[in-house]
Amino acid sequence: MQPDVKGSVALLGSAHPLRGGIAAYNERLAKEFIREGYRTKIYSFSMQYPGLLFPGKTQYSSEPAPPGIPIESCINSINPVNWCINGNKIKNAAYDLLIIKYWLPFMAPCLGSIARIAKKNGHTKVISIVDNIIPHEKKPVDKILSSYFVKSVDGFIVMSDSVMQDLLIFDDKKPRAFCPHPLYDSFGDIIPKAEAKRRLGLDDRFNYILFFGFIRDYKGLDILLDAFADSRFRSKPLKLLIAGEFYTDSAPYLEIIKKHKLTEDVIISDDFIPDSKVGEYFCASDLVVQPYKDATQSGVTQIAYHFHKPMIVTNVGGLAEIVPDGTVGYVTEAAVQPVADAICRFYEENKEAEFSANAAMEKNKYSWKSMVDMVFKVSGL
Repeated sequence: MQPDVKGSVALLGSAHPLRGGIAAYNERLAKEFIREGYRTKIYSFSMQYPGLLFPGKTQYSSEPAPPGIPIESCINSINPVNWCINGNKIKNAAYDLLIIKYWLPFMAPCLGSIARIAKKNGHTKVISIVDNIIPHEKKPVDKILSSYFVKSVDGFIVMSDSVMQDLLIFDDKKPRAFCPHPLYDSFGDIIPKAEAKRRLGLDDRFNYILFFGFIRDYKGLDILLDAFADSRFRSKPLKLLIAGEFYTDSAPYLEIIKKHKLTEDVIISDDFIPDSKVGEYFCASDLVVQPYKDATQSGVTQIAYHFHKPMIVTNVGGLAEIVPDGTVGYVTEAAVQPVADAICRFYEENKEAEFSANAAMEKNKYSWKSMVDMVFKVSGL
């Protein structure tokens, strides 16, 4: 049993055996609260998404559970009776803090209802770390659902200025603060580039550009594929490495590859990348490109920082806020020519060593302790 040294914290949201960025975030944040001396537990989903609504191959991880983090998989996202049971369970435990990561209006009825019940004990403060309050892929009921969730929360932390502005649509009075997305430092150590290529079965004679993460239309992979067809790259020993599962129809992207005759130049790992393999993809690459058409913040950026990888990001949402242009990479417009020009400039000016060294320094800004401190500041505890 973890000693209750300073207080008690519950996190409500995805965690192992569920996979993905939200689970990784909750687990790493829980680890930091435990490190700081708080009794901490994650209440995760026993049923996160109905199968018909989940676009990927599986919701579950094949990796072992993170050690030392109490996780109870008990929340059913579509069962109101379950919300009452678990809301009362959290209420009766009388945690000092209930922290809820909010990323999708679909989850608002579940998360908002549990929060309302939990805080009826007159003690528990509810703080939400908001990824998106208005989703990238919008639906007519989004604002109604997000409004329901916002009313259940006592304070907010946002990780980009764009989300701070979006939050004003729903509430302009409750405490809120900006804290950048902390560094994802749970994917292993940096390994030599040649070793990473060997582990992935990549030809060491080539250099690799990385597009990483779930593939959705707003992430702009089509922009990157069209940019990679630029004639300036054809004489270079350069390949594009796409590592991530398609959460949209893959056909339009495969058609772009075929149209530009890029079949030999683009390598696709069309699967969820387990935590134990993430570092290999980043360490094998020279450059990480995020050609997003819409964004708030991105965990991919913080993985790239951990592995000291230069980045090209587009000037949307909060991406430009944490990737200083010309220091750790380039910020471009979300269009084919600017992305192609930035890639070309990176190689022609031999920027890898400089940008990598700068990334190693810049990453020190993004600590999990800062996020924990901000949670307590917003909560007033």
